[in-house]
Amino acid sequence: MSAANHLGGIRPDYEAFRAFVSSHLDDVLELVNSRSTQTNEIGRCATLLPALGLLPPSLALIEVGASAGLNLLLDEYGYDYGDGRVLGDTSSGVVIPSRLRNDVPLPGRVPEVSWRRGIDLNPIDVNDPEATRWLESCVFFDHVDRRERLTAAVAWARAHPPEIVQGDLVEELTAVVADAPKEATVVVFHSAVLSYLERERREVFADLVRELDVVWLSNEGPSVVGSLKSALDRPLPKEVCFLLGRDGGQPLAFTHPHGRWIEWLASPRGGLG
Repeated sequence: MSAANHLGGIRPDYEAFRAFVSSHLDDVLELVNSRSTQTNEIGRCATLLPALGLLPPSLALIEVGASAGLNLLLDEYGYDYGDGRVLGDTSSGVVIPSRLRNDVPLPGRVPEVSWRRGIDLNPIDVNDPEATRWLESCVFFDHVDRRERLTAAVAWARAHPPEIVQGDLVEELTAVVADAPKEATVVVFHSAVLSYLERERREVFADLVRELDVVWLSNEGPSVVGSLKSALDRPLPKEVCFLLGRDGGQPLAFTHPHGRWIEWLASPRGGLG
């Protein structure tokens, strides 16, 4: 799908998609064999925000698997949780909608971020049109709203690019944490990243991040951080979801994989301590 989108644009329906792939099969296969899935879903910022809002300011953000680093700019976006107001800054042109399924501890304002840095094996340069077009190509063809928000976030990031270290998340994390300001609350976070690692590598990462003086927020499939799933005291929702958690042991919320809704679990009123 991504290869076809990239080569020929978004197809209006399946028959048009099938016809394009059939008539450009060699080109599609060449691209499939030379590329990997690469996304930067900023909708997930809306489900991370409540957990960040419960932490002492100011925040130093470290995102592993940062892609283009768009989620590192989460304090520069607006958020519409359906309560009649928009939280945050709309000057970026990015407003992210998300629905609250229960009493979610929304902050009164978007948390202050004083420092930010990402880590990625193959970071996306927001000033490279071909690279950012691949990000757009990896969005499902019928998710027009996601693609429009991605385009707006890329445009904003070109004027406000976050720093991203190229390298392995385990090998680079300690040095990046050491660079963060000591007076800040250092937060290591990731979303739909650890599922791409072998189980043993996930465990190495989990052991490492627990040793560091940081807050660890993970937003992954429910089974990816096994210690979080084991700590659940209720069944998973019937629909596909992520499990947002802190420090590998405290489940905080069920979340939509693209940030469309959030169902809070922690109590009372967050319980982050």
